Amino acid sequence: MSDCIEVIKGDITQLIDVDVIVNAANPSLMGGGGVDGAIHRAAGETILEACKAIRRQEGMCDPGQAVITEAGNMTAQAIIHAVGPVWQGGNQQEAELLAQTYRNCLDLAAANRYRTIAFPAISTGVYGFPRQQAARIAWDTVYRYLGQRPLPEKAIFVCFDEETQQIYQTLADTL
Repeated sequence: MSDCIEVIKGDITQLIDVDVIVNAANPSLMGGGGVDGAIHRAAGETILEACKAIRRQEGMCDPGQAVITEAGNMTAQAIIHAVGPVWQGGNQQEAELLAQTYRNCLDLAAANRYRTIAFPAISTGVYGFPRQQAARIAWDTVYRYLGQRPLPEKAIFVCFDEETQQIYQTLADTL
């Protein structure tokens, strides 16, 4: 089962062998800084237009929720735009919302029959979620999901820096 999850250090926008990439989006879906801005830049203008169409139809994307668009200029088949919670000290259901965010991404990938999915460390940048705690929630949620369903078959945690990679790798090594 542990071979269904991979941990790598790198730029999520540069992955070439993955069906769907998860974007750590903000509720507006209009792009921003960090991973969100990088994915919007790499994917091109069609992603912004797709996100605008979703906004017109459904409004803002609440924390814990996710939506899917085409991948534009990226080699993936789709992008899942996931809104994680802002850390507010841990007493505002942040852990539950983060787990829900990962589950909703996995549900969208499965519903669209994608076999592989790549995640950034959702909510750990400007949203301030403690990395160690966020990694444990992400790992546990994804590991349980993959063990109970046929799709997706594989998840990749793409870590932007060595510290985050080490946190995820330590979790992987405990299996």
